[in-house]
Amino acid sequence: MKVLITGVCGFLGSSLAVRLLRRPGFQVLGIDNFIRPGSETNRAALLSRGVIVRHGDVRLASDTEGLPEADWVIDAAANPSVLAGRDGVTSSRQIFEHNLQGTINILEYCKKTGAGFILPSTSRVYSIASLAALPLVLRGDAFEIDAAQGLPPGVSAQGLNCDFSTEPPLSLYGSSKRAAEILALEYAAAFAFPVWIDRCGVLAGAGQFGTAEQGIFSYWIHSYARRRPLRYIGFGGRGHQVRDALHPEDLAELIYLQMTHRGRAGRRVYNVGGGPANAMSLAQLSAWCAGQFGTQKVRSEKSQRPYDVAWLVMDNAQAAKDFRWKPRRSLKSILQEIAAHARRYPNWLKLTGAL
Repeated sequence: MKVLITGVCGFLGSSLAVRLLRRPGFQVLGIDNFIRPGSETNRAALLSRGVIVRHGDVRLASDTEGLPEADWVIDAAANPSVLAGRDGVTSSRQIFEHNLQGTINILEYCKKTGAGFILPSTSRVYSIASLAALPLVLRGDAFEIDAAQGLPPGVSAQGLNCDFSTEPPLSLYGSSKRAAEILALEYAAAFAFPVWIDRCGVLAGAGQFGTAEQGIFSYWIHSYARRRPLRYIGFGGRGHQVRDALHPEDLAELIYLQMTHRGRAGRRVYNVGGGPANAMSLAQLSAWCAGQFGTQKVRSEKSQRPYDVAWLVMDNAQAAKDFRWKPRRSLKSILQEIAAHARRYPNWLKLTGAL
């Protein structure tokens, strides 16, 4: 099976490429524009494993028209920051060029070649207002869903499922991914090629180009190890906000199951995250880091950033039911992997543009 991965030299793209190559009979080729700091470091490793890496930009139709045919495309080329378009670095136009126009060009490629399409989407397609209205209770150093109160459709103590509200506002980033989801499903219906959409929680693992607004587990551990200044922002400034972590090798396993699926067409959109077992607050993450690197003071800032939410955990029940899939990497093993990487590469944050 031949798989084309866009953004192949990014953290997610390169991780998926390496893991799919371990499958018998799989070939991987990819395209990357190398504008993300750190992506160039993955090129040599991928080439040594037999991945064909093309330098190109999926935002340009001319760069996608000449791509070789593949059986499946994984569209991992995106600006993954929830603050994109509001951060003073990227423009609102750029976020839609990256996350929507690039996807349209790849969908046109699938229309032409008949390749299947897989979109790693995001938990940030869910409504900020609905997330902010969730009843939460503080237990120890972390927020939890207060199941004793009435909960809206699409949420339980196990996290969000696909029935949770996607009513805007979502963030510019979230709306770009939601629009890409809708277009992917429309192309699939109109031109009869298979599509799977996986709404991922926070991806985390060694080698991630983590920043404060995405890749928070990696960013926090690398910063803590280097004694870089860290802040708890918003929600009382105590770090009680919670996210779940998903290792890319677990996502790669689900994608493999989707690509080789032979069942009848049905659900095409799934929530995919670490779930409650792999969820942690920033305060809990700091306590874990203190055990690894020694204690460090984290500053408190009560003012809140745009698009921040206090609790966001993904419910994997539908993927478990349809594919017998569940995350195998524990939160502890993910954190240990990142910490080992931080010790090995003390300049990682500078190399990947996080400083």
